[in-house]
Amino acid sequence: MNKRPVVLIAFEEYDNLGTGYLASVLSDGGFETLVIDVRNDKKEILLNLLDANPSIVGFSIIFQFYIYAFADLISYLRKGGVSCHFTSGGQYASLRYKELFEIVPELDSIVRFEGEYTLLELVRCINSGTDWRLIKNIAYKVNNNPLITPLRPIEMDLDNFPYPMRSPMKEYAYGKMFCTLLAGRGCIYNCIYCNTRKFFESQQGPIKRLRSPELVVEEIDQLYHKKNCSVFLFQDDDFPVITKHKNDWIKRFCNEIDRKELTGKIMWKINCRPDEISYDSFALMKDKGLFLVFIGIEDGTNAGLTLLNKHMTVEQSLRGINILKKLGLGFDFGFMLFQPQSTFSTIQENLNFLSQICSDGYSPVNFFKMLPFFETELERKLKIEERLTGKPGFLDYTFLDEYLNHYYDFFEDSFMAWLRSPEGLLNISRWARNFVLVYSFFFKPTSEIKILSGKIVDTISNSNNSLLNIMKELADQFGSGYYSNGNHADELKKYKQKISRQHAYLKRKINNCLDQLLNVSESIQELSCFA
Repeated sequence: MNKRPVVLIAFEEYDNLGTGYLASVLSDGGFETLVIDVRNDKKEILLNLLDANPSIVGFSIIFQFYIYAFADLISYLRKGGVSCHFTSGGQYASLRYKELFEIVPELDSIVRFEGEYTLLELVRCINSGTDWRLIKNIAYKVNNNPLITPLRPIEMDLDNFPYPMRSPMKEYAYGKMFCTLLAGRGCIYNCIYCNTRKFFESQQGPIKRLRSPELVVEEIDQLYHKKNCSVFLFQDDDFPVITKHKNDWIKRFCNEIDRKELTGKIMWKINCRPDEISYDSFALMKDKGLFLVFIGIEDGTNAGLTLLNKHMTVEQSLRGINILKKLGLGFDFGFMLFQPQSTFSTIQENLNFLSQICSDGYSPVNFFKMLPFFETELERKLKIEERLTGKPGFLDYTFLDEYLNHYYDFFEDSFMAWLRSPEGLLNISRWARNFVLVYSFFFKPTSEIKILSGKIVDTISNSNNSLLNIMKELADQFGSGYYSNGNHADELKKYKQKISRQHAYLKRKINNCLDQLLNVSESIQELSCFA
């Protein structure tokens, strides 16, 4: 068999573990694999493919916002002379294969759901010239009509997969390298805005599977000793803080960190729900290196949490947050201030909740609009209500209150740089906080670091209160109809300029702290050279 290489094209902001696992299984199967970032220059990608002469190119469409970027690239590659088999995979490709074939007609096949074994079999068939249309978990077209093959059994034991192939390690802070990890796959919850459960439910197997904690620590141990990696960012939608065996997974994980003598040498971040946070479990995890937790709060009212099918309460959110603060663990959070059923009353309630948890500057405030992602209960409901707007991958909706639409439009126009830009205040504040957390873990905190930490907290507190107070004031004004029908446009223009000035002022303060933190980093590196 003439084994030509395989090329995977994916979004590679950090380690893309999806393509990493695919590449490692292909490698174990004897196939050379090249991974390319979809954001690279199209001409560069084309030249790479013409040079590699692959047997198959796989496009990992895990983010729906990149559908048309992939479609444009695929069309360009075909026109540029790349004639090999094109396939695609990912959640969107799996759940909306008919739609994807319409958007990207150049695709030959789609690998549906868990793709490691299916893609390996597809590559073998392409290289040997056997009929790949008999493979399970495949979608393809006959006379432009999409067809699917039966689903294969999923891999019940995730420990059977080899460790994912990885890009070269990158620095997190103070010379410490980082990488991403998975403890398992799937999520047992069924929130109306998320399609994760739908994806794993469709495979006719467990909706959540876990790797053994001992094997996860073994992977960490190898990355620490062989790749000099000491910061680990778990990508699980819901880290196994609590399982059917309560906190047994966590205890075994932490015990193994101790047994491998990694305590004090590594630090790690997880994602979980606030109602899963307990003092004893998180104190144990902090002792073994946990430094940052992303929590899915989403709403600050019990009525809102019920509508989202979160199965938790505001009291549980506050209890979890208070435990993290008491333990000194950093946290970020998801929060959907704008929802299809939002009113000015719910907006004000949620802004008050955010003030309650963020006014102290412990965590930068963050919120966004709930979007109707594909195959979610939210999308289904909005479709029934005939409220969906936009095109596949970019579906949206308008609010029921016309004034609320004006309020949101002004917010989006005025605060996007603050909350969404890589150079915006939110992102810079998080990095300043993270630098302090990393320094405090690996090095003895100096008086300079303690002073800088206090300045960062004060600046984050000021920025949080400034943003939330402006949002509350504007909610009152827009809710009263004061700015309706284009009234007081000059006032709004001045308000936007005020927001921009405040953003610039607070950014300067945070950037000044960051510069000083980076100077500390240079001092550490200089000292290490003489050590």
